[in-house]
Amino acid sequence: MANLKRGFSEPSGVAVLPVARPIGSKRGWTIPYRAIEPLAMTCDALIIFATALLSDFVYSLEFTAGQGHLQQFVGFAAVVAALFIPLASNRDLYALRELLNLRSQVRRTSVNWCGIFLFLTAVAFAMKMGDSFSRGSTMTFAVSGLAGLLLARVGWRIYLREGVAVRRFSSRRIALIAEEALSYDPGLHETLTRHGLQPAQQFALPIGRNDAKRRKDVITEAIKSIRGTDIEEIVLTLNPDNWSKFRSLLSELRALPLPINLVPVGPLSDLFQLSSHTIGDTVTIELQRGPRTLSQRLVKRLIDIAFAGTAIITFLPLFLIAAIAIKLDSPGPALFRQRRRGFNGRPFHILKFRTMSVLEDGDSIVAAQRNDHRVTRVGSWLRRTSIDELPQLLNVLQGTMSIVGPRPHALAHDSEFEKLLDNYAYRHHVKPGLTGWAQVHGYRGEMRTISDIKERIKFDLWYIDNGSLATDMRIIFMTSTELIKGKNAY
Repeated sequence: MANLKRGFSEPSGVAVLPVARPIGSKRGWTIPYRAIEPLAMTCDALIIFATALLSDFVYSLEFTAGQGHLQQFVGFAAVVAALFIPLASNRDLYALRELLNLRSQVRRTSVNWCGIFLFLTAVAFAMKMGDSFSRGSTMTFAVSGLAGLLLARVGWRIYLREGVAVRRFSSRRIALIAEEALSYDPGLHETLTRHGLQPAQQFALPIGRNDAKRRKDVITEAIKSIRGTDIEEIVLTLNPDNWSKFRSLLSELRALPLPINLVPVGPLSDLFQLSSHTIGDTVTIELQRGPRTLSQRLVKRLIDIAFAGTAIITFLPLFLIAAIAIKLDSPGPALFRQRRRGFNGRPFHILKFRTMSVLEDGDSIVAAQRNDHRVTRVGSWLRRTSIDELPQLLNVLQGTMSIVGPRPHALAHDSEFEKLLDNYAYRHHVKPGLTGWAQVHGYRGEMRTISDIKERIKFDLWYIDNGSLATDMRIIFMTSTELIKGKNAY
């Protein structure tokens, strides 16, 4: 940091920055960094409630002679806020680095907001609650609420950029105790400053095998220098590999009534980025993410049921027309059942409208190709429009598939691809889907080369590691675009 000069080195190895101001000195106007997230969440909640009530008031005043639904919209706003704010928080949209990224904020906030309204619309339709709310007021709330949230993002970016530039959030004064090699790392100082931590004192710990006495002298000097100042926190920057050298020594810092936080560095520091849990008194580190939490799976299942049920009712006439056309066009059943693998490799029968003159479901299956003679006349049209996949909505209701997830392959192809790719089986960490991240990026239909297979699997694995409700809504929206293009559908 420009205003902090390296202090003097004592014979004990202590390196001290200028002593912190005595308690009671005057401070400039600052905002704690840790207050940014709760303030942004509170701001969003106020915007949601304000736009909901204003939308109902304006719409009712304009079109229904002032007969609004104030109590209903208060409850509706509470539900929307209860869904939107935790979802945005879970996606780190309230973190400083994200609030500064306006393009990402606009995109992700819009996806989350629209996804929540689509979900609530599906729930209202399934539960026959549509008549309880004014459609006009609801649509006005959807538009004005999103506009308000996006304007708030613009305001936050302007305000926070200025705050970071003038170090407005550097109000929490700390003492930094670091290994000698890390003591004057400018990148470390910049990171601490950007996150509201201002190193006011600094101490360098020697790590040599014969430096035990010098390390003890450093800790003793640190306690002596920090006591009686306005230091609010102690930050340690250590390599976990050297923890045994510092553990007993650092316990002496308990003499100071201050929070102490560790910034790990080195190869083992990656472990600290992972989630941890406790089993009794034992701490465990989550090396591999499970197939989402119980609450996440429950929400996804409810959306699947609402979406699939609504779609089946909506497209029922199309189901009947397709089935009749298939029966008139060629001999055989209207529906085609084929074995696939689902979550955790469990076998199930996928449902499709029959589009070929054959019903292959064995150890050797030839995928459909361009100008394939096995495809019937009606089948060609069904495949181009993806109507042949509609019966899989029944698989979604059964619970063997989801609306969004990696597309399931025939068992014969699974066996073949598992030999080619070591991580292929990871696709079974979630339920297969009607559409997926790979499909909306153009990887649907025939896979001609090993490169095609690898690219599709890469997108599938990305979804498994990063999938969320917002991602699902984005995929559903993008799928409609892919269906219009009709690429690789034959």
